[in-house]
Amino acid sequence: MPLAADIDPRALRADFPIFAPVGDRQPLVYLDSAATSQKPTAVLDAMDRYYVETNANVHRGVYALAEEATARFEAGRDAIARLVEAPREGTIFTKNATEAINLVAWAWGVRNLRPRDVVMVTEMEHHSGIVPWQIVAEITGARVVFAPITGDGELDLDWIARTLRDAPVQMVNVVHVSNALGTINPVAEIARMAHEHGALVLADGSQSVPHMPVRFADLEADFLAFTGHKMLGPTGIGVLIGRPDILADMEPFLGGGEMISDVRTDGCDWADLPWKFEAGTPPIAEAIGIGAAADYLRHIGLEAVRAHERALVAYALDALEDVDGLRVYGPPDPDRRGAPISFSMPDLHPHDIAQLVDRQRVCIRAGHHCAKPLMRTLGVNATARASGYIYNDTADIDALVRALHAARAYLGG
Repeated sequence: MPLAADIDPRALRADFPIFAPVGDRQPLVYLDSAATSQKPTAVLDAMDRYYVETNANVHRGVYALAEEATARFEAGRDAIARLVEAPREGTIFTKNATEAINLVAWAWGVRNLRPRDVVMVTEMEHHSGIVPWQIVAEITGARVVFAPITGDGELDLDWIARTLRDAPVQMVNVVHVSNALGTINPVAEIARMAHEHGALVLADGSQSVPHMPVRFADLEADFLAFTGHKMLGPTGIGVLIGRPDILADMEPFLGGGEMISDVRTDGCDWADLPWKFEAGTPPIAEAIGIGAAADYLRHIGLEAVRAHERALVAYALDALEDVDGLRVYGPPDPDRRGAPISFSMPDLHPHDIAQLVDRQRVCIRAGHHCAKPLMRTLGVNATARASGYIYNDTADIDALVRALHAARAYLGG
């Protein structure tokens, strides 16, 4: 039974080959979309058609096949720009969200940060929002500070406001939706505070862009990073959205072919945006695939996706209360959280939980979720994590709860 009138997960599953029945095997219950989403036929076919029909390099060729390949590649960029209502010239393809953040850290941070400057990240950041800034801080003499979280797993906005007022913060890296806590952070509010004190803002939208309406201008951030494989698209491609005026003043992150307009023995001139930051042969099929994923999501409607997932999370939070001793991390209000739900059970290691529920073909994540500073704040080494998407319904949550009960019984709990 669908949770939102506009989305029927069981009907949508027909678009995803991985959910096709295989003999008498138990149906797949996939609750790990925060790690990577499944791929609809529309995405797989778009990539396949490129290789079968128009396999040629892009931008360089003037023959018809190459021009068609270029058109399909750039159409992928247009689809992404439409999805988040971003300027086309500020829509840059990278290989993932990690590279998108590194692009800003190296192309902007190395050239602009000075000794004693501050980069603010948060305790709930993915490692990709921490490590690049730590590396660049060591090079430039800047320092990285961590905005703390409250007991409910939300950011301490008072601390952020005080630090922006009192410290020379030049950049704020903030995750829009936490991959471990599910917390939806008020990026626009944080961006307004940061801009009042002259700081730039990079938002990590890896867990938000696939799951809810995200309009770049509404975030009020200067940069937005996200990745293809979490939004029904392929691996190997991500996106950096940036304000064109800032990108125009930045030097390239990588050098080589494609990103230049001229190369001489005494120097180089860069290509126009966005190609200035896309050195070498790009991930062509992947750009076509992420464009098809963006169109698929727009066809469904991100408002409907958010409504469906909000209802699914509310159902899951209630259903998980039936499991003795289970503790959920993050905000208790489903209006304040996205799809990921991290939890722990006494006397059961998260890896054991994940392996035991897998016996029922229920797929969940276990580990630190690339968020070790957060795990230390929570006082745990790891958690289990269930994360739904458009192809999940209440039956999947019920299957998870049954599998958790079975795991408890198996270990004598």
